[in-house]
Amino acid sequence: MNETSVADSTTQFRCEFCTRDFRRESTLVAHMCEQKRRWRERDETGVRLGLQAYLRFYEITQGSARLKTWEDFCTSAYYRAFVRFGRYCQDTRVVNAPAFTDWLIKTNVKLDHWCRDSSYTSYLLQHVRREAVADALARALEAAIDWSERTGNPTADYLRFGNDNAICHDITRGRVTAWAVYNCASGQEFLARILPDQVAMIWPWIDADSWQRCFQDRMADQVYAQELLAQAGW
Repeated sequence: MNETSVADSTTQFRCEFCTRDFRRESTLVAHMCEQKRRWRERDETGVRLGLQAYLRFYEITQGSARLKTWEDFCTSAYYRAFVRFGRYCQDTRVVNAPAFTDWLIKTNVKLDHWCRDSSYTSYLLQHVRREAVADALARALEAAIDWSERTGNPTADYLRFGNDNAICHDITRGRVTAWAVYNCASGQEFLARILPDQVAMIWPWIDADSWQRCFQDRMADQVYAQELLAQAGW
């Protein structure tokens, strides 16, 4: 056997992530260790959201701790938990994921419970009463645009002619809030026609007494909502 053959027979290919050695390059290419998998999925939306939550967690809980990096994140024992949360935010279309993350941290919700719908609902019921009115109206418009693209109807008719169950679901997911429902003619029409069980389903989100107090405290925001929705034909 010549020197070239000896060299070829002992050549090894090393995974840069786990340092495992392979005799063939094709085997290395097909190899998928945990760290390589994490590196490949680093640009996925859910992973990026998980990274943002991870960074925020250390920022809030440790304050002066050194700035965490992607390398810190991908080697963390909590990587999977934060990525699971990021993907939950993506799949659920969480309203204001950074604010949700802050709420979970500041209310001391266990990391294992971050992806529970009950946690998200508790956050959302508080958030929709405090958020900027422009943000609330922007989401309602997005919901109307989605409906319009599916049905071919004008966006302004979303609350007038949309499926009532679907609208109720959008309300319970924070896509449509009391800022829209109570401050336009089509919202009043929607409330007048839905069934008692539908009213019960959305009542925590549109409780008239608490929202009336909110509107009284934010009169300028209510006027803004009424004017904008009227101009949009709602």
